Amino acid sequence: MFWFLLIALIVVVTAVALAVVGGGDGPGRTATGGLADAPPDRIEAWLPPDRPVHRADLEALRLPMAVRGYRMADVDDVLDRLGAELAERDARIAELEASLAGERAAAMGRPGMFEKPGEAPEEAR
Repeated sequence: MFWFLLIALIVVVTAVALAVVGGGDGPGRTATGGLADAPPDRIEAWLPPDRPVHRADLEALRLPMAVRGYRMADVDDVLDRLGAELAERDARIAELEASLAGERAAAMGRPGMFEKPGEAPEEAR
């Protein structure tokens, strides 16, 4: 009886090992019979590279989880991108405000500014 159980155990273990190792073209297998490559751990395209980031992009952003929270490199990439875009927008706002201030200053210093409508300018008097 012992020998029968031992031979049965060896046959079962061998059958399971052959099913796992030489399983043919099942899911997760390549045409050569090996295992397919695992999907990458990092997703590269979180934020659109060809246009500025919008609020909807940030709301849809989901960073992959690691063993102890989020991956620092992934978070750093997103924060670097957002920091660069905010700096670019701040520079553009400052440029537009300076341009507007220059236009206002030019408008304030125009000749005849303090004359009432219909009066002749002071140089003509």
